Amino acid sequence: MKVLVTGGAGFIGSHVVDRLLALHNEVMILDNLSSGNEANIKTHMNDANISFHRVDILHDDIERLFGGVEEVWHLAANPEVRIGAEDTRVHLDQNVIATYNILEAMRRNGVRRIIFTSTSTVYGEATVLPTPESYPTIPISLYGASKLACEALIASYCHTFDMHAWIYRFANVIGRRSSHGVIYDFICKLRANPNELKILGDGNQTKSYIYIDDCIEAMFVGLNDTDDTPVHIFNIGTDDTVSVRRIAEIVSSEMRVSPQLRFTGGIRGWKGDVPLMLLDATKLRKLGWEQRYNSEAAVRKATRDLLAIGRC
Repeated sequence: MKVLVTGGAGFIGSHVVDRLLALHNEVMILDNLSSGNEANIKTHMNDANISFHRVDILHDDIERLFGGVEEVWHLAANPEVRIGAEDTRVHLDQNVIATYNILEAMRRNGVRRIIFTSTSTVYGEATVLPTPESYPTIPISLYGASKLACEALIASYCHTFDMHAWIYRFANVIGRRSSHGVIYDFICKLRANPNELKILGDGNQTKSYIYIDDCIEAMFVGLNDTDDTPVHIFNIGTDDTVSVRRIAEIVSSEMRVSPQLRFTGGIRGWKGDVPLMLLDATKLRKLGWEQRYNSEAAVRKATRDLLAIGRC
């Protein structure tokens, strides 16, 4: 099968590419490398079944690249949740308009399948934990709003143009090749100053963290849901949580440092931050998916991954 992956040189996208190639698909990667890295896919670049196109799906003409494509994995997005409070247009452009461009290219080329990576932030401050897919979506960040808008666009295209979609709402995905997020930030800060660690908020923000291998497995298990429903929506996350303070302790322990923890205060790390998040992944578990790592084990393994590559 010929599969197109947007953001295929990024953290999650490159792992999707790994799996698609292992399943003997022909894979085309579209990435502008704004947050992706060619190093993430370098082991595949001599593979006859892969092609890489450095393009901007927001501004470039991408329609011609969709000819003969049978399935699209749309992972390209701006992943920085907090930047929306500083630049109110960035998530509109890089998430919503970019997704529209992908859907239009699909429509014009008769591509009928799309897999889309969404986020737990579409739920906003859920009062039901674990939060099921049926919970009302009322985001409190512009990032969450943009991802929900993408979901709505995809759903409307599916119903209007006979497409099928699998939408995955992620908890915090962590592990090798990641280049942002709390673990990455803590490592960078402690390498710069091992004696002190600045932590946004009060450190009690408590969320689900899923290791990248578990996340990839969950997405491919979700594709087994092949009923006639145009849009399949799944939560992907662990069945437990870990606090930011505990993450700081784990990272410090793995780096063998004992910094003074300095909190900025308040229950949020930034405007739009959701202090408590735990997703209900029962739908995926009924299809046979099981996590290998709980949140704390995922954090420790991801910390070791990032320390091994020596970034920052």
